[in-house]
Amino acid sequence: MELHIRHLSKTYANGVKALDDVSLTIPRGMFGLLGPNGAGKSTLMRTIATLQEADGGSIRLGELDVLRDKMSVRRSLGYLPQEFGVYPKISAYDMLEHVAVLKGIGSGRKAMVEELLRRVNLWDVRKKALGGFSGGMKQRFGIAQALIGDPRLIIVDEPTAGLDPGERNRFYNLLSEIGEQVIVILSTHIVEDVKELCSQMAIIDKGRVLFAGSPSDALDGVRHRVWSSTVPKDRLQDLTARLPVISTRMVAGKPLIHVYGEQAPEEGFREVEADLEDVYFAHIKGFTQAVMA
Repeated sequence: MELHIRHLSKTYANGVKALDDVSLTIPRGMFGLLGPNGAGKSTLMRTIATLQEADGGSIRLGELDVLRDKMSVRRSLGYLPQEFGVYPKISAYDMLEHVAVLKGIGSGRKAMVEELLRRVNLWDVRKKALGGFSGGMKQRFGIAQALIGDPRLIIVDEPTAGLDPGERNRFYNLLSEIGEQVIVILSTHIVEDVKELCSQMAIIDKGRVLFAGSPSDALDGVRHRVWSSTVPKDRLQDLTARLPVISTRMVAGKPLIHVYGEQAPEEGFREVEADLEDVYFAHIKGFTQAVMA
């Protein structure tokens, strides 16, 4: 089963073109959707989740027409939005059972709720009020509610924002386990999330797909084209104006810059092995051509 998105478009009333001829094929497993805030990621996620209409194009989940057969899609969908509300005084167990009732789960509901709480490692706090959960615990609860009904497609929008490293790693492990069986779309602006989890990915900005393929293909596209140098602070503005600078960061109090090009831009630069962050910024800043697998 695959999710096929073809020529999807969406323009808001204020004239912002949130989706501009978006086409993607998303297979089973973890799929990373990378892009800055405002790139169109959430619009695409909401459209796939049947929460928003598109102006044109098509989306198919296997044999299902996502844009026309919304109720059937919702029965096959698990969705963890960027922000989701919970009743703070209700226990995790009672809230999950309530969500299961709303999703139409009848027989076997108790066993399913208990299994999900164990799966997301919340069994020991099942009677604790959700208002007392940490950020990571709330995200794991969100995944549990998204898994109700054995969905074929799970959408996770910016899931690790605000999580500490330990909670983030636990969340990674949970998503990886889930992604072995179903399609999981991970929408994020955190490059590390995609590098750690996803076998396929896309980069989107200003409503357009700039890259689609595997992380290894993405890295191949910039290999031998990333150059690095530590530079004085007083030269940074001039170099940024003159050169295709991918990124800058401070190392030991001095700016370290990465520059995109076929050869060293000037003396003092050395070729470095590119990482996924280099790929991301090279595409976002327009230094590379759009690539579709």
